[in-house]
Amino acid sequence: MVEPVALVALAIDAVVGWPAGLYRRIGHPVGLFARIIDRCEQRWNRADTSPGLRRALGVVTVVLLLMVAAGGGLLLQMALGKLHLGWIGMALLAWPALAQRSLYDHVVPVAQALERSDLNAARQAVGAIVGRDTAALDRRGVARAAIESLAESFCDGIVAPLFWLLVGGLPGIWAYKAINTADSMIGHREERWRAFGWAAARLDDALNLVPARIAALLLCLGGGGGWRILWRDARKHASPNAGWTEAAMAGALGLRLAGPIAYDGVVHHKDWIGSGRADATAQDLRQALAIYRRACLMLWIIAAVFAVFWGSIAP
Repeated sequence: MVEPVALVALAIDAVVGWPAGLYRRIGHPVGLFARIIDRCEQRWNRADTSPGLRRALGVVTVVLLLMVAAGGGLLLQMALGKLHLGWIGMALLAWPALAQRSLYDHVVPVAQALERSDLNAARQAVGAIVGRDTAALDRRGVARAAIESLAESFCDGIVAPLFWLLVGGLPGIWAYKAINTADSMIGHREERWRAFGWAAARLDDALNLVPARIAALLLCLGGGGGWRILWRDARKHASPNAGWTEAAMAGALGLRLAGPIAYDGVVHHKDWIGSGRADATAQDLRQALAIYRRACLMLWIIAAVFAVFWGSIAP
């Protein structure tokens, strides 16, 4: 029997995303991971604790997360088998880990605000999806920030969860989401988190290693180019993975991305990625969204091919 778990999960996410009403009532599954991380960080990441011990306690935090996420996913997957719900139940439980619709719905308002020249609304909209300071961004900075976030989140929010669903089922996709959540919360280089978040950051890098390269290839295919910039600039980013998708998008759009960025009032002088224009526009953001849609469509095709292949070799 063909089991299109990934394809159905992608379809559900594309149609409904994670509804606001559902979020208000029950939150989102990653909220459980965030609470575990926050509780561990408050209890164990103390300034009076040595860096070595804080790093060890960060490893313990990651292990706890994996026990909850992968262990819970395995138990649910086994329960579905006993209840004869099979791939339908797996698709429903995998769907919340994907963010196709959510990412699109968060980026579109940025483009709309820029198109009507409402810079304050554009800053507010982009501030919901990026961690950098947005209050002083001009129109070019807002557009560039949205494009960069769209490119990077294409991997973190869609390609990587889907990859780990195909590789490891429910345990795989939810283990990835737990570690990715930990990386976003504690995997920073600032003094407070450097030791405690070390394990989360390194494991997130490892889990995104293959998906980031797949995502970059899909963006280049979706954009009809960008290969030269991808190979040249993918390693200019501080992250071993984020540079791949940003370089692919920069090359496809003929833009320069990254560059100097301010966090909490401190400017970080990062390398530029790409060799095109630095003055990104609302039209560039719309083109980036079109590339994103085409890349997502290719993911649907990959999921369908995987389902057919798996069905042909399953006993």
